[in-house]
Amino acid sequence: MSLPIVDQAALPAEVRNGTQKQKDAYAAALGFERMLVSQLTKSLAKDAMGSQDPTAGSDDSGSDDTGSGDSGSAMYSDMVASSLADGIAQQGGLGLAQQLYRSLGMEGS
Repeated sequence: MSLPIVDQAALPAEVRNGTQKQKDAYAAALGFERMLVSQLTKSLAKDAMGSQDPTAGSDDSGSDDTGSGDSGSAMYSDMVASSLADGIAQQGGLGLAQQLYRSLGMEGS
């Protein structure tokens, strides 16, 4: 999966004005953050849907592991999580990418 297009103004100045190597490193860090946010939101959506499903606790409900009762709801939940993660990444992320980028020692390179 490729990263969504990120607003250049949302990138740190050292990345915007940096070398291609710095830009690639930041893109990798942002991709990791996007994947992490996507997994977290999928997990939260799964938990939320499972707690609202009145049949989630019964043994003969026929529901799958998502707790949603059908695969359509699970697919919708995955799409929502991916869209949310894309939106966050497009705006520059939550700050995890910048911390990861700095821990790689890329700033000022």
